[in-house]
Amino acid sequence: MALSAKCAVDLIRRDISSACIKRYAIQNSLKYSSWKTCLSEPLPSFPQPIYTSSKNFNHETKVNTLSNGLRVASQNKFGQSCTVGVVIDSGSRYEVAYPGGISHFLEKLAFNSTIEFADKNAILQELEKHGGICDCQGNRDTLIYAASANSKSLDPVINLLSEAVLRPRLSNEEIDKARQTIQFELEDIEMRHEQESLMMELIHKAAYSNNTLGLPRFCPPENVLKIDQKILYTYLKNHFTPSRMVVAGVGIEHEALMEACEKYFVGKPPIWEMEKLALETSPPVDNSLSQYTGGLVKMEKDMASISFGPTPMPELAHFVLALERMYTRLYTNVLNRYHWMYSATAFNHSYSDSGIFCIHASSHPSQLKDLVAVIVNEFKVMTCQISHSELERAKIQLQSVLLMNLESRPVVFEDIGRQVLATGTRKEPEYFIQEIAKITADDIHNIASRMLKSKASVAALGDLKHLPSLKEIDADLVSKEKLRSKRFSLFS
Repeated sequence: MALSAKCAVDLIRRDISSACIKRYAIQNSLKYSSWKTCLSEPLPSFPQPIYTSSKNFNHETKVNTLSNGLRVASQNKFGQSCTVGVVIDSGSRYEVAYPGGISHFLEKLAFNSTIEFADKNAILQELEKHGGICDCQGNRDTLIYAASANSKSLDPVINLLSEAVLRPRLSNEEIDKARQTIQFELEDIEMRHEQESLMMELIHKAAYSNNTLGLPRFCPPENVLKIDQKILYTYLKNHFTPSRMVVAGVGIEHEALMEACEKYFVGKPPIWEMEKLALETSPPVDNSLSQYTGGLVKMEKDMASISFGPTPMPELAHFVLALERMYTRLYTNVLNRYHWMYSATAFNHSYSDSGIFCIHASSHPSQLKDLVAVIVNEFKVMTCQISHSELERAKIQLQSVLLMNLESRPVVFEDIGRQVLATGTRKEPEYFIQEIAKITADDIHNIASRMLKSKASVAALGDLKHLPSLKEIDADLVSKEKLRSKRFSLFS
């Protein structure tokens, strides 16, 4: 039945009136409610919240030595994730009595089958349960096994690391796969247009000829088929000992880490003690100090045929000059001034007993002689006047790089592990910031002068017809004559 117009108007008035009454009641009830409370004040009639604060954590690095000689170091860090790993005093510098390339093999064989885990998939599945990842990196003086996972999963992660380091199966099938991976990697290095890794290999060979740090980091092609299971286990038996290891962790409680290490690194023996896997007679561990020799290593190579495509890279000759031991001037003094210079980068390689400072540069082969003169001159001008602003800029840049790198948890882990392995303790970043601030221009001059007195190490790759001899480079380094800038010309 249809409503009359009057009835409809009465209904609408009644609805509007009731809505107004309800709105007024709601406004009154919410007048003092939580939605009107300032965000900086606690909510009324609610319990006081307790927030987690990074100030509650002690960021001091703690170091202890277990009964078997294993060192355990850690630093607690705010967050729900942790990075733990094993830093081992092992690497290509210790392979003088073995076929070169063992560390390269161990890096590729890491986190495969162990006594407890059937294969690599089993390890990865275990890590996946704890939101973790793992990695192994080999160097000339260290081998690092590391994993990042949830901080509450410390015990299973330490168990996994102990299995990977102390109880690997190293089956023949896994070794064959590692051979294939290494052969592919060696071929890739040869075909790559970027030659930095190869040049760093060559400069170490020149600087430390036939000893320690000059031994090959990458497995030589002739040794790929020589390295077998017995050789690998013999190396592990001699070099993977507790006294040569540091278990480091970031983002975990030190006591919990020590307890887990005692359980898995002390309580459970390595596989080479349970089974006869190594050679009966094994060479002693090489603890000799590195001997800086200097010298020249050349590799003639056709670089014109490496780069293909519609916009191929230019043909380059690569040159590295190193001296035994800065905000770098390479950009302003070299790349901006010499248009034919393709690249110029400074590197500093530090080790426990030695180190080299080097500059890697590249240009067209026809400009190689001029390139050498420019780089030699950059070494020489380090003994000249350094402006206050230039030095301060270099110090601030170095401090900034140091602090930015240490914002990363894996970098902090590696820093702790390497420092404790080398010195038994860890110096905090504040120490290095203060030491950098103390550097003066006289310090730079003294170090540069000492560097120039050492014999040059030179590595060169590509078309080397215009490369000066090592004798000429050495003579130029000690000469007081400075390089004269040539006038820029598009037709030079």
